[in-house]
Amino acid sequence: MTQLKTLSYTVDKGIAKLVLNQPKSLNAINLAMLDDLNTFMNAMEQDESIRVIILTGEGKAFMAGGDIKEMMKMDDQVAKKFIEYGNYTMNRLAGLKQIMIGAINGYALGGGLELALTCDLRIGSSENTIGFPEVGLGIMPGYGGTQRAVRLIGLGATKRLVFTGELIDGKEAYRLGLIDYLVPSADLLEEADKLADKLMQQAPLALKKAKLAINRGSQSSLQEGLLLENEIVIGLFNSQDRIEGMNAFVEKRKANFKAK
Repeated sequence: MTQLKTLSYTVDKGIAKLVLNQPKSLNAINLAMLDDLNTFMNAMEQDESIRVIILTGEGKAFMAGGDIKEMMKMDDQVAKKFIEYGNYTMNRLAGLKQIMIGAINGYALGGGLELALTCDLRIGSSENTIGFPEVGLGIMPGYGGTQRAVRLIGLGATKRLVFTGELIDGKEAYRLGLIDYLVPSADLLEEADKLADKLMQQAPLALKKAKLAINRGSQSSLQEGLLLENEIVIGLFNSQDRIEGMNAFVEKRKANFKAK
């Protein structure tokens, strides 16, 4: 894979650990990072062995938002491309076949919170600082934040965070539902590893299809979602993993899934 400038990642036993690696700028998102994220996703989409991705930030921030100095220089046309490219990237991340765990360390502000919202599951700590401060800069969340947040935490909580620019800690983020697991900050990556290992024990095909059903169904009517779920479950009944999983359950042994 092409050398990444703003990210680093490792792979071990089907789990990729992706680290935002620009700590001097608190991992602020810019065009170079968008390029790197897409290069990383190209590799993930071609590797069937990787089933879980852990995403975290180097240093004291997950991501403290956009690169303001870079954005200050943008005219209308450059800004348009930057926003469209960012949305394309976030949509690709949210749609990855792998289950993505966000290990949210420190600050997750603006684009950082929007990036966290593309993860399937989020782990944080009480020491997090989380929010959408964009209105104080004369803009608003533009990488899907207003849309993904409202679907996750509801209309009122989303308006509260976006309209006021309020920064909340991890406990409040957990209460609102922005964070799924609240752990001590020192244990963040260890807990992310444990969660990834737990996911790796599940039937890989079923897990991938469940993510598809939830993501697509949440964007459609209930009736359409139910039809989609029905179609996917029927398909899974024809899988080798379904036979192996049920046999292993009856025989009281660990299943040996093949993703088929």
